[in-house]
Amino acid sequence: MSIRTKPLTAAAVALAAMSGAVFAEYPEGPVEFVVPWPPGDLEDILTRMIAEDFQEAYGVPAAVVNRPGGGGGPFPGAIEVANAPADGSVIGSFIIAIPVVGPQLGIPDLNPDPFVPLGNFLTYPFVIATSGNAPYQTMEELAAYAGESDVVLGHFGAPLVPTQVTLGLAEEMGFSFASDAAFDALDCNTLASGDVDVINTTLQLILPCLDDVTVLASIGSERIPLTPDAPTVAELAPDLDVALWNGLFVHRDTPQDVREAIIAVAQETVMSERAQALAAETGASVYWQPAEEVVEQIQTDIETLARIEAMLAE
Repeated sequence: MSIRTKPLTAAAVALAAMSGAVFAEYPEGPVEFVVPWPPGDLEDILTRMIAEDFQEAYGVPAAVVNRPGGGGGPFPGAIEVANAPADGSVIGSFIIAIPVVGPQLGIPDLNPDPFVPLGNFLTYPFVIATSGNAPYQTMEELAAYAGESDVVLGHFGAPLVPTQVTLGLAEEMGFSFASDAAFDALDCNTLASGDVDVINTTLQLILPCLDDVTVLASIGSERIPLTPDAPTVAELAPDLDVALWNGLFVHRDTPQDVREAIIAVAQETVMSERAQALAAETGASVYWQPAEEVVEQIQTDIETLARIEAMLAE
């Protein structure tokens, strides 16, 4: 990097003052926020908010780039961030699976884990759902029905956390799905088409047809305000309690002052009125969890997923 000082907008100066950081060399050019999934879901919307504020604060182009593909790996978007220069010009907006599952899949670019967290900003309202006219309307009824009939599960990828939690819950409740299939998108059309019987997806993707579907359970420890009658997986099986979060990550060699520059904008964005309004509309939890807490969260989630893997292997 050069030693020149990048002129800051008034917004950036205010953000720097709040964080106590001085950002002398960053950013020097355009910045990309990479989302390893298709556009339209909550992590994409919130990352776009962050990118907009970043561009306004620092006066450089900032764009969100969607790199979907390989729900259960190889995560091309994450690989792109791993191989980018460690200068903050490419930032990953990653779900829990990238740091928790990615290093376990034998993908050379992701093992050992090349990333460090900047902070988590979203916990998805992730649900297990079926059509409103299905012959089961609770998890208990699904368990009984699956004992006599074939039930097909749709998910984003077999190794991913919500899929593993859903399969673990089935195991705990004494049934199994007849088959399962991975999709890049799991929305109203997925259930309406009849391709699968049950899906695990984010509530955001089925909000348009929420009156026509039944949420059997939500993944996490707290009920979703928009579906208060649906129990959580943690209520049904406490050992399967995993929060499905999303955060910002950069290559571990990225300088600390660059990390702080990104954090200053992102933290302000997610606590803004427009981001909190999105949370209220979608049932999501939008916040800022500092990097050191994310490191602990990742380790806890790795241990929980190991228990689920052992359970499914029995």
